[in-house]
This record gives sequence, structure tokens and C-alpha cells, in this order.
Amino acid sequence: MFKPSRLLIEDWLQTTEGSEILRSLSSVNGLHLKPYGLLERPAFPSSSSVEDASYKLVVVGKSSVGKTSTIAKLSGHPIPSVHCETAGIQVTRMYWPVKIAHLNKIVLMNLALWDTGELAVKKFDHILPACKSDVDGILFLFSFVDKGSWEEIPHLISRLTDLNDKLAKIVIGTKFDQYAHSEVSQRELREFESRWQMPVLKISNNPSQESTSGLTDIIPVLNCVCERLWYRDVLKEEAS
Repeated sequence: MFKPSRLLIEDWLQTTEGSEILRSLSSVNGLHLKPYGLLERPAFPSSSSVEDASYKLVVVGKSSVGKTSTIAKLSGHPIPSVHCETAGIQVTRMYWPVKIAHLNKIVLMNLALWDTGELAVKKFDHILPACKSDVDGILFLFSFVDKGSWEEIPHLISRLTDLNDKLAKIVIGTKFDQYAHSEVSQRELREFESRWQMPVLKISNNPSQESTSGLTDIIPVLNCVCERLWYRDVLKEEAS
């Protein structure tokens, strides 16, 4: 997997300091994050020194690959059991703590995840420009059991990004719990990462597995997303 560098302390959440902050963001049973409204912010122990960094992420991909389910999984909202096309634009706010290695400081990543249905983008001209306005990163989603959604990823990248835009770009494969039926090979994943210089992450959005997986599935995904966002900021600072 392509990595810009090791900007985050990867196992920090396993330390006493990291686990205490993560508990402040987690549900009582520790199985998922607490869901937050657009104007809400988590409270931390008074002894913790935490800085904020806000980012806008747009989630794109073929219809029914699991964009809404992935956002729900990452942000602590209930995963829908039935697919329903997203009407218009839906924005979900979530928070994730990281520790920046070279600065030795804790940063609370304030992530606004923008989701829109494929039909809404085609029907309303204002949807896509609103999503792309002031965006910091794009999550490109495909399903491991839908080869067409995988083959569409390069077209989405070419249509929505430019070589020099310095956006954080991450690809996420959904329905990894059905990997035995995957239509995408490991070789294709490796070749894609090498060619496009983007990480391909994996996630399972099965509601029936929520009681067993806990936060285990989302920690590597969110750490990678946040590292790419921070790397984007580093590149922007070096260019200015």
C-alpha cells in the first residue's frame, strides 16, 4: 500500500493516553463511536490537550456500493439494513483522534462526510459543484462483489480530480465480509495502488457483525484517511 510517510503514531490509540481519549468518543459498550450532530463537539478529560482540524470529505462511487453504510459504520450511526438511494446531499459529522509524530501533539480530526445519490447528481446541476467546493479529500468506494463498481473508480478519479490538486484521495472496498465471492483480485489492488499512488482500504458494513467487530474495523481506515489529510496539509504548507 502506498504511504506518504509515517506522519501519525500508528499504535497511539493503544496507549493509556490514546485509549482514554478514544473512550470519550465511544459508546458506553465501546462497540462504535458516539454519533454527533453538525453543531456538537465531544468533551475530553481536562488533562488532555487536544487541537482541532476540520476537513470536508466527499464520498463517491457507483449506486448501491455502500456509501451511506460506510459513513454510518465510520461515524457510529446505525448501519441501514436496506439500500435506499440518498436524496440530495447528506452531511455527517464525526471526530477521530490522532497523534502527529513529528509535532508530538494530539489532533482531533473533525470530519464532515458528504454523501449524495447518483440520481441526485444527474438530476440537479448544483449538487456536484456544492460537493466539490472547498473539499479536502475524496473517498472513492467500490464493492468487492461488483466488478463494475471497481472498474468505474479510475473514471471517477479522472473526472473529479486533477494531478496537482493536492486532495487527499483514498479508495475503500466495501462488503469485504463477502471476500470469498470477490470479483476483484489482490493483483488488481496492488497494480492500482502502484499506478495511482492511492491506498485501497477494506471495510465490512454488515449490521449483524457490529456486536463482534467493535471499533477494530474502522481504526485502520480512519487512521489512514486522517494521515492522508494531514499529508495534504503538509504539502500545501511546503508549496506556500
